[in-house]
Amino acid sequence: MLRYLLVLSRPRFWFYLAGPVVVGVAYAADTVPELFSLPAVALFAYFLVPANVFLYGVNDAFDRDADEVNPKKEDKEARFRGGRAVSAVVVASGLLLVPVAAVLPAVAYPWLVAWALLSVEYSAPPLRFKTTPLFDSLSNGLYVLPGAAAYAAVAGHQPPLLAVAGGWLWAMGMHTFSAIPDIEPDREAGITTTATALGERRTYAYCAACWLASAAVFAAVDWRLGAVLLAYPALVAGIVAADVAVDRAYWWFPLVNTVVGAALTIGALWRLTNV
Repeated sequence: MLRYLLVLSRPRFWFYLAGPVVVGVAYAADTVPELFSLPAVALFAYFLVPANVFLYGVNDAFDRDADEVNPKKEDKEARFRGGRAVSAVVVASGLLLVPVAAVLPAVAYPWLVAWALLSVEYSAPPLRFKTTPLFDSLSNGLYVLPGAAAYAAVAGHQPPLLAVAGGWLWAMGMHTFSAIPDIEPDREAGITTTATALGERRTYAYCAACWLASAAVFAAVDWRLGAVLLAYPALVAGIVAADVAVDRAYWWFPLVNTVVGAALTIGALWRLTNV
């Protein structure tokens, strides 16, 4: 069961939640010891593994029908197999957020509550955002909320709203790009998403627009942040121009996101060590 839960948690995507924590802590810290403070370590540990078990466990539990015809579930991902033990681990992974919150200042709580709600309602009734075009994309701002919570917990005040908005737009583009390989399985299962509504070519354009807007918003915070984020619309333009199969390009993004996140973090650390 441990191997199954590991596959269920999507190890390739662990840093989609934990990475924003690292970035948020790096920009919030005023001293090197704050990088390794209890709130920073607790949030990173939670969003690295338990949060992914919870998020993807809920997702797969409510996507069983669609996943039966989804080829991604044949090798790189796992179909939800249910059972009391698996369900208990998924629920327990969500509840672990409570003791994590106990070591954080209250200023971080709104971001954690929003993350928990969106993580459930993205997949589960009654809202099930993932089956409503545009709302499926909007709700995936949940991926930047751990970073916002980390910033608030370490800095003691809320993060810049422009930075949160820029991250939210990035997450919208990232989510919708990841939905392109699922267009046909989702259509067969009767699930309507932004990607199924737009079709592959227009979904590429939507993702590029989200990422261009993200770069513009980040540039309003600091032009260097905006410059780094331009990597995303440039990449999607290259994918379209070179006619790269989306099933192949989709698996590039864990590496791309890690490199971009590392660049943002290094910039923050350089600032910290040169104050």
